[in-house]
Amino acid sequence: MVSKNNISGICRIFGALLFSFLVCFGSNVSSASETYIPFQPGEKFIFKLRWGVVPAGEASLEVKELDNIKGVEAYHFVMKARSNSFFDVFFKVRDHIDSFTDTAMNHSLYYRKDQLEGKTKRKIRVHFDWQNNEAEYVFVNRKRKTISLLPGTFDPLAIFYYTRTLDMRDRSEFERPVTDGSKNMLGRLRIIGRQKVTVDAGTFDTLLLEPDLQRVEGVFAKKERAKILIWVTDDNRKLPIKLKSKAKVGSFVAELASIEGVGQMLAGNVLQ
Repeated sequence: MVSKNNISGICRIFGALLFSFLVCFGSNVSSASETYIPFQPGEKFIFKLRWGVVPAGEASLEVKELDNIKGVEAYHFVMKARSNSFFDVFFKVRDHIDSFTDTAMNHSLYYRKDQLEGKTKRKIRVHFDWQNNEAEYVFVNRKRKTISLLPGTFDPLAIFYYTRTLDMRDRSEFERPVTDGSKNMLGRLRIIGRQKVTVDAGTFDTLLLEPDLQRVEGVFAKKERAKILIWVTDDNRKLPIKLKSKAKVGSFVAELASIEGVGQMLAGNVLQ
C-alpha cells in the first residue's frame, strides 16, 4: 500500500535526483574561447517519471529565448516537475526552476526556484554578484544571506547545460563549483561506460555516468550501495536520456519521452 510518507518522498525524488546529477556533473573552469554551445533557444526535453513500475509524473528541461540580466545578455534555462493525477491526491507537486547564465557559459547570473510540494510552498531567489564574488540567497518573505563564490560557479540547473559544452573524450572524471545560494559545493562525476539505451524518444548510444553522492542528502543519504546512474548521448551534445536511482523509498527512473527544437541534430544518434 502506498502511504502518504512514501508519496511525499517519491514526489520529491525527481528534484533531488536531478539536483544531485546537476551538482555532480561538471568540469574544471575553462575559458570562454574554448566553449562550444550545443543547445539553442527552443530546445525542450520531456521526461516520464516512474517509481518502480508506477507512473509518478512528468518533468521538462527547456532553453528559452535569450534574456538580459542587469545589462548582461543571458541564456534562460527552465526546469519543471509535476506529479500526475494519482499522486496529486496524496501529495501534489508543481516545481519550477529558472536559471540564467552569461552567453559565454562562464558562470550563473540569477537563479529562482518556486516549489509547491503538498502543503509546503517556497520561493527562493539567488542573485550572483561577480564584481564582489558573492551570491545573495533570498528565501522570499522569510530570510536572506550572502555567501562567497568560487570563480566559475554555476547554479544546480545551469551546471547541466555547462556540462554539455565539455569534451569528454580524453577524461573520465570531472569537477566544478556549484551553489544553490545557501552553500557552496564541489561536484564530481565519473564516466563508467558506454551503452545503447532505448526510451520512448528512441534508441541512443550513451555514456553511463555516476555522480559522487557524498554531499547528497535526503532520500539518497547514507544508503549502503545506493547509486544514481545517468545516461547521456555519446556525442558532443550530451542529451539527457535516462536517470535511475535506488533510494530509501524505492527505485526511481526518469526517461526521455520526447524532444523538441533539436531537429536534424538528433538524426545521427537515433538508431532506426
